[in-house]
Amino acid sequence: MDRTPVAGLPDATTGLLLSSASPADLWDRLTGVQPAPEQWIIVLTGALALIAVVPNPIWRLSRNAVTIAHEGGHGLIALLTGRKLDGIRLHSDTSGLTVSRGRPTGIGMILTAAAGYTAAPLLGLGGAALLSAGRTTLLLWLATGLLLAMLMMIRNAYGVLTVVLTGAAFLLTSWLAEPDVQAGFAAAAVWFLLLGGVRPAFELQAKRRHGGAPDSDADQLSRLTHVPAALWLLLFHAVSLCSLIGGGRWLLDLR
Repeated sequence: MDRTPVAGLPDATTGLLLSSASPADLWDRLTGVQPAPEQWIIVLTGALALIAVVPNPIWRLSRNAVTIAHEGGHGLIALLTGRKLDGIRLHSDTSGLTVSRGRPTGIGMILTAAAGYTAAPLLGLGGAALLSAGRTTLLLWLATGLLLAMLMMIRNAYGVLTVVLTGAAFLLTSWLAEPDVQAGFAAAAVWFLLLGGVRPAFELQAKRRHGGAPDSDADQLSRLTHVPAALWLLLFHAVSLCSLIGGGRWLLDLR
């Protein structure tokens, strides 16, 4: 958020004025263009995101954020295709469950099932596009809005905790932090979605190779479409890797 110091007040005080800002001021902040993160910030946040994704001990914790995106993708597409969303559960083992009602077959069910593994990389790609356009504040507020909407559908305590903590990080950063901190936080979140969106498809492929995950999204899609699950896995890989390449180029080309 672009915060301009107010005459006669220290800059730290200006954050407190947001609560009394007019709707026009808030709209200007939301739609305004912010400076792009410096190149060293992009590189550093990319390296930090990679550290959050590659080592298994860290991934066991950070994967919760990818699960939020995964289950949120299922829920969003279920609603957009006219299905009734009953609820979302997020578990401490980083698994999740989204329950929706409607026709058990058809395009709505297919799109809903396909939305999980593609959600994180596509959100990362969209975030990279917003950053490249200088829309850091819009990116942070959109993320906060999506998390708030998802919170309304969470049906277990662990899920509420993880979504509240994630949403609070975005909200506090967009509301109180300096523009440089906002840009760095947004870049880190985008890098994490892009990089973290790649690993789950490989994990699913490994599980299926050893006879695990018989009711995975890929297997459900295979039953719905009569297309081999391996081809759906290929689609998940293609979406995640193409999003990483495209989003990464946008981030590294920021000026």
